Amino acid sequence: MTAERALANIKALANPQKAADMARYHKVERVYLGVANPELDALAKTWREGLSVSDRASLADGLWQSDIFEARIAAAKSLTQARLRPEDDPAWQVIAGWVPEFDCWAIADAACIAGQKRLVANPARVNEVAAWTCADHMWSRRAALVITLPWTKQNHPKPAEQAIRDRVLGWAAGYVDDPDWFIQKAVAWWIRDLSKHDRPRAEAFLAGPGQSLKPFAQREAARHLQIDS
Repeated sequence: MTAERALANIKALANPQKAADMARYHKVERVYLGVANPELDALAKTWREGLSVSDRASLADGLWQSDIFEARIAAAKSLTQARLRPEDDPAWQVIAGWVPEFDCWAIADAACIAGQKRLVANPARVNEVAAWTCADHMWSRRAALVITLPWTKQNHPKPAEQAIRDRVLGWAAGYVDDPDWFIQKAVAWWIRDLSKHDRPRAEAFLAGPGQSLKPFAQREAARHLQIDS
């Protein structure tokens, strides 16, 4: 399977009316084809079968370089898998290489979901993610929180998992004064998800650095805490 053939598969499902709606919604200038997510899921599933990790990474990057909205979403979906054997470095390197090109939440989130699997498979990669928190590129800074969301979900984290959780909370604390809506939302998202599994740390964050969040982000971060009170 080549990127050209995969892109032809996507284009065959194009819906011009839906494409126009998507362009208005996402507000980022690029080609939109109007292909629905379930259709992209089905295509990505067929591409994953029978390809090596290296070939899948090459296919995904070829789709990404087209800069077509659905192609970038499909590229991420083609690498979204818990286990990639025997070696997942090609997939991680491709995903990490995309981060500086993020420019909209839908594409960024699709790529980060793929990246989450690779971080969980090799948590040492969090050291690479740490560099994103200092980037001038807002979407890279946001990605550092979105891609580490799996560390909000353990009810009884092991020491190494807790260390990563606390490390990311430190990143979030450094973001609270950032005025960008997407950064504020990302912090709120991380704390909101954390509050379902580690209420004390979520409450401590909101009582400390979280006081500098914008009001909408404070409300979002505390949503489950308020319900449980």
